[in-house]
Amino acid sequence: MPRGRRPPGDTGRRPRSQAPHAGPRAGETPPGRSRTIARARGYRTRAVESKPLVPSPLWRPLALVARELARALLGPVALAWRVPAFLFASRAARAEFLEDLAAEPNIFQPVGELSLPDKPLCILISCAEASGEIHALNLVTALRQAAREAGAPEPEFLGLGGPALAAQGVEILGDPVSRSTMGFAGVIGALPFFVGLVLKVARRMCGRCPDIFVPVDSPALHLPLARIARSCSVPVVHFVTPQYWGWAPWRVGAYGQTVNLALSILPFEPAWFARRAVTVAHVGHPLLDELGEQPGRQQPRADELCQRVVVLPGSRAGTIRRNLPSMLSALELARGQDQELEVVVVQRDAGQRELVESILQDLQATGRVGLVCGGLEEELGTAQLALSVSGTVLLDLLHQRLPAVVVYRAETRRQLWLARHFLTTPWFSSVNLLAGREVYPEFFFQEPAPSPELLAAVARGLGDGAWRAECSRALEEPARRLGPPGATRRAALAILGLVQAG
Repeated sequence: MPRGRRPPGDTGRRPRSQAPHAGPRAGETPPGRSRTIARARGYRTRAVESKPLVPSPLWRPLALVARELARALLGPVALAWRVPAFLFASRAARAEFLEDLAAEPNIFQPVGELSLPDKPLCILISCAEASGEIHALNLVTALRQAAREAGAPEPEFLGLGGPALAAQGVEILGDPVSRSTMGFAGVIGALPFFVGLVLKVARRMCGRCPDIFVPVDSPALHLPLARIARSCSVPVVHFVTPQYWGWAPWRVGAYGQTVNLALSILPFEPAWFARRAVTVAHVGHPLLDELGEQPGRQQPRADELCQRVVVLPGSRAGTIRRNLPSMLSALELARGQDQELEVVVVQRDAGQRELVESILQDLQATGRVGLVCGGLEEELGTAQLALSVSGTVLLDLLHQRLPAVVVYRAETRRQLWLARHFLTTPWFSSVNLLAGREVYPEFFFQEPAPSPELLAAVARGLGDGAWRAECSRALEEPARRLGPPGATRRAALAILGLVQAG
């Protein structure tokens, strides 16, 4: 029978029980040999839909993008019932999260050897922020190495990212990384760019279908792309699960219906996602692949003086503008007459050097506060205390067992109110969540002047060596829970295992 023609009497419609579904069902795995492979590789998955046999119509990418725009426009309407439903069940949700915090995950460990196709795989990989691009770069290297070890041809890569990803031989369809440091107004102005970006990816998926789509972090951009991929019969593995457990958890329903496999990085995430029928494999935190080779600092003594403080105001322009003045003000008030204390603002790279220098100049702090761009781990290793915003950098502090005070200044009173009523976690810093208690004092506020409680915590960090020593010892347990290095390699094997199972 000619390709694309149905048998007589076949309307093309399937019975309801056979229709493909958009989301995962708990415990479902591919039939036959694929089911055996999926079980052997240590995670649950489901069958990947077969690729289309005929080219997609030219209008289909436009229709898929229009569908995503409609979802985005109608999203606020759905809040009318989602918010009251969340508030009604919020106490139970917080109680469940406390149970999940104590769960010990099973780290993904593949069993057996990979058996990949003889032709090169086509992998679409995507990142939208600088931190995600670092993970994507390492993942591309790990995927190539895993394919070589399996005796398969080197995969072909295309996707979204910056120049660093292009230098790794990835065919770049667009660069959202350069837009990631903009605030809300910048995002609104860049809306045509992002719509064009999604349309370009949709056309590629509907034309030359990749074998798999691997988005890294950034669910705001990647969930629409993942839905488009699934509509084009492209399986999706999301590396770095979104933090829906902390904010607006109702979003996890759409997430579970979109991804074939989610790769978690924090130890309490598998239990939380499993409650909501999301297929997840825990690979551990990719940051440890870099930090694992770097020595941590020595355990501080109770009689050690605090001679050096590092200030970590974040990497985004808006976060730096909101937090750095308050952080320096708190240090200035807490240090009193101690003019020997060295205060250094540290940036992971030089991307925001001019902004930090302008803030220091406006505060007339250029002579009293230093600025270092690059060499983050070395700077942390020589400090006795850190004053840091909440973010991934806290894991660098954890690696060094460096005592710290964590702050985050809200942009508006409304944002502060929303955080107090809608956060489902007892703490907002990752280290405290890993510890299951408050090891780092944390403060979420909106007023520019530091509160008495914040000043007291900073003063204790500066003057109480016994507290710093106890804080450093208390960081051993969250560091243990974060798991071993090797997350990126485990992620690569999980991705290729899904390709094989499909």
